[in-house]
Amino acid sequence: MHNIIRSILFNILYYGSTAILCILYVPTVLLPQRLYIKTLNLYFHYVAFLEKHVLGLSYEVIGEEHIPKDGAYIIAAKHQSAYETLKLYILFDNPAVILKKELFSIPLWGWLAKKAGHIGIDRSNRQTSVQSINDGARRVAEEGRAIIIFPQGTRVGIDQTRPYKKGVARMAEKINLPIIPLALNSGVFWPRNAFWKRAGTVTFKYLPAIPAGTPVDKIMKTLENTLENESNKLTKEAKTK
Repeated sequence: MHNIIRSILFNILYYGSTAILCILYVPTVLLPQRLYIKTLNLYFHYVAFLEKHVLGLSYEVIGEEHIPKDGAYIIAAKHQSAYETLKLYILFDNPAVILKKELFSIPLWGWLAKKAGHIGIDRSNRQTSVQSINDGARRVAEEGRAIIIFPQGTRVGIDQTRPYKKGVARMAEKINLPIIPLALNSGVFWPRNAFWKRAGTVTFKYLPAIPAGTPVDKIMKTLENTLENESNKLTKEAKTK
């Protein structure tokens, strides 16, 4: 019952305030880029505050030693819920997320995402999709920013499976960047497309980097094995607590 009350209150505050803030944030697209990113950070820290103090949901980070000290790199993350997307600006400094280009057309939210300099994928056909990823990744790499990609392409429930797409490996090959796998267990606490959420601690675990120059097939095999195995371990541990 306690978790139900917390979920209801959190959802009211989170979705209600997010709708209002999307409107209030529109004028910020006129700000210089660095200042605009700081205003975005305020929103994500606000959401984290609601999660912790209303929902009782916090997070921990393991393996930060695997993150490069400087320069661009690729984070290939498991995607179990909306929770991890709300932590990207807290975990990373001004990251660029690879997402569907059509999301930029969403009123208010899409404008804010486009201003943030994310990478929109044109998925009308495979060739344009690959080209849009590579072009965007080169731009972001030149800026020294982290590139975030969910290699399964969508949210995948903790009891579901979905194939990994080679776009992440081909991108790494084209722009010669290392890939840091990011395992997590957010779906235990904030399930995919679920209204009800539960208190606890989400674990983000960075795994050893896949070096730049690794062949595409080896990248895919290593990435899928490490992400699935480590995320499953974290999920199992969270379920037993």
